[in-house]
Amino acid sequence: MAPDRLSGKMKLAVLISGSGSNLQAILDASAKTDFPAQIDVVISNVPDAFGLTRAKQAGIPTISIDHKEFPDRHSFENALQSALSTYEVDLICLAGFMRILTSEFIAQWPDKIINTHPALLPKFGGPGMYGNHVHKAVLAAGETQSGPTIHYVIPEVDKGEIIAQSRVEVKENDTAETLAKRVLEQEHILYPEAIKLIAEKRGFKTA
Repeated sequence: MAPDRLSGKMKLAVLISGSGSNLQAILDASAKTDFPAQIDVVISNVPDAFGLTRAKQAGIPTISIDHKEFPDRHSFENALQSALSTYEVDLICLAGFMRILTSEFIAQWPDKIINTHPALLPKFGGPGMYGNHVHKAVLAAGETQSGPTIHYVIPEVDKGEIIAQSRVEVKENDTAETLAKRVLEQEHILYPEAIKLIAEKRGFKTA
């Protein structure tokens, strides 16, 4: 059974490709009455992504749009746009969504798409910088701090305005895997906080 919809809250679409751990963090936050946003739909480009199961268990509508079924990126994004248009979405949250969106798609949602990146942007961002590639680069550079960044999405990858960051100490014995684990733990805290900041700034209410 779908949760009650509270019209005063900011309405989210969450886009995923995998297990949905950040989705779960947003689901947990949005279940609280004092959180000024709600998830209206979860969309995945991977049909068997576990994040879809998380959403269904929470009573959230889900849509699967397999990018492999489309001849090109634009036709996939047309299907994505069509799905999103059936909901009154105020903000699109990319949460482990492993597709780079085109400038044409982004232009349809100005200042309404946000993403998370596992490093302290503007460092270690851009095409090719994702997952453990980022953490390996951080370690190779001898950085003493890292951490997640939540930012607006613009056509230039990882160049959008920063909304929030959280710092994590890089330890001498860190591997890409151990650093990734601690950064992800902070990401789960930071992503809902960033959504709350945006909602409050735009005047959305908790009830």
